[in-house]
Amino acid sequence: MTDARQLARHLLWTVETPAAADQAFNVVNGDVFRWRWMWERIAGWFDLEPAGFDGEMRPLAQQMADDGPAWARLAAEHGLVEPEIGRLISPWHTDADLGRPLEVVTDMSRSRRLGFAGYTASDDAFFDLFETLRAQRLIP
Repeated sequence: MTDARQLARHLLWTVETPAAADQAFNVVNGDVFRWRWMWERIAGWFDLEPAGFDGEMRPLAQQMADDGPAWARLAAEHGLVEPEIGRLISPWHTDADLGRPLEVVTDMSRSRRLGFAGYTASDDAFFDLFETLRAQRLIP
């Protein structure tokens, strides 16, 4: 998981650090991240009950195929600025990211060895983003 602010800090560090020149880096928040841990935290932020995973894959693109009208009603009810859900999300991208049959493991050792110490807690990054989206009236 990589928060855009963490990526920006790393890019700036890369430009300012001579030893980082011409290097390839993995850039992530720096915490141990697993979606199975994050879903409950995200559901809690929205005051929702998390649904467990029963092992059956359910592509989001299929689940959300007919959700346009429901989102338009939700947007009207909450005074959201975007009634067209397709301008806000890309379920196919989420499916590609979450539908991997293996767990992704990331490593920032190269950056750490060269002195980059940036860190972002992934749950805080999500919650900050949700607060921003709510303040911009993009989500209820």
